Amino acid sequence: MRLDHATLLTGVMVFWGLNFVAAKFGYRDFEPMFMLSIRFLIMGIVLVPFVTLPRGKMLHVFGLSFTLGSLHFGLMFTGMTGVDAAVAAVAIQLQVPFAAILAAILFKDYLGWQRILGMVGAFIGIALIAGEPRMESNLFHLGLIIAASLVFATSTIQVKAMGDAPPLGVLGWSSLFAAPQLFLLSMIFEENHWRDFAAAGAHGWGAIAYMTVCVGLIGYGIWYSLMHRYSVNYIMPFTLLVPVFGVLGGVWILEEQMTWQMVIGSILTMAGVVTITRPPKTADAHLKS
Repeated sequence: MRLDHATLLTGVMVFWGLNFVAAKFGYRDFEPMFMLSIRFLIMGIVLVPFVTLPRGKMLHVFGLSFTLGSLHFGLMFTGMTGVDAAVAAVAIQLQVPFAAILAAILFKDYLGWQRILGMVGAFIGIALIAGEPRMESNLFHLGLIIAASLVFATSTIQVKAMGDAPPLGVLGWSSLFAAPQLFLLSMIFEENHWRDFAAAGAHGWGAIAYMTVCVGLIGYGIWYSLMHRYSVNYIMPFTLLVPVFGVLGGVWILEEQMTWQMVIGSILTMAGVVTITRPPKTADAHLKS
């Protein structure tokens, strides 16, 4: 991979890692799905007039808006209301073993003992975190985040299936499609929408601005572009940096506490993910022209 592309991806991981912190600030003013609906609406309105229409791919784009927009972010942000940002940043990494399992089922990818061992380690690590005493009352929220990681793995396969669809076009239209879906879910499951909207301050609007510009427009714009240029096996390992910045942000900015049980669980999870994503010695980088 070219150095400038690797640097861009690392920057995206910083944005995505600190997204967990931004969400926690946003919850001070907004309910999670209502906040997401505003974020996606703004991003769609900003992008759609200036991007290429993904002709012939609109059904795929709508499907992506549902899985990545409504399901993944809806589950993750709702789950984060009950767990620390650091815990969420680690738990969402189960997207890697889930992606490997889906690839084995759908594309008959060979797993091998090394990847299977990595999967076992990752799931044991999350089990240790779930068994931490203060997590006892928050297992439902942790479960939502684990479900969100499965959905993200599915969305990655959807993005690859779109082939050469314009990345910013996909991002803009999927955001515009996701906004009403999330607003409808918010109307069903959340309350006090207009009161929160009128009373929101710097925390809420600052979080939306960060998630829209840094995480969405910049982060996913770069991610989609490079997903079409490089093999998934050489893109996904960069996501290992997300929990690093997420945990650091949770501890340093939000002053969250990390117990030894959570530290060991996080190490096991990340070691398992590294084992899964480690390419075979004979593997070559498949740079696409």
